[in-house]
Amino acid sequence: MAEPILSVVVLAAGQGTRMRSSLPKVLHEAAGKPLLAHVLTAAAALRPERLVVVVGHGAGAVRERFADAGVSFVEQTEQRGTGHALLCAREALAGVPGAVLVLYGDQPMVQASTLEGLVQEQRRHAGAVMLTYEVSDPFGLGRVVRAPDGSVLRVVEEKDATVEERAIHEV
Repeated sequence: MAEPILSVVVLAAGQGTRMRSSLPKVLHEAAGKPLLAHVLTAAAALRPERLVVVVGHGAGAVRERFADAGVSFVEQTEQRGTGHALLCAREALAGVPGAVLVLYGDQPMVQASTLEGLVQEQRRHAGAVMLTYEVSDPFGLGRVVRAPDGSVLRVVEEKDATVEERAIHEV
């Protein structure tokens, strides 16, 4: 039986204002490579049917740096949030059935094995899954708000969070 089809969308349009740099956030380096390079390496290990990178701030520089990376680029010309960035990738995914894995381009520590586990979990349950983690200091990060039964209700950005939601350490 053939493996189910998988596409990957990497969100790399953010400005990175907290970094206080004119360089696009995903072009900052960790371990000698741009942040986005680490994410693309992990994503490519899954052998996706399509690998789409959503660019925005500094789009030209990101496209130029990753011109030979074997990815498709789409541009989020207006910065209207994460959901909007994903909508910008819709046309690039048209006609490709199967699951879509959405990643952030500024998460260089993500491992291919973690992504594979996430994909396998989605295939077992045939629904949406999301990877979360807990941090000791969640300042500046979106919080995962859960229902009493443990299901995810929503993710709330810090700027929109109540005092109670800011106390959550799951991001």
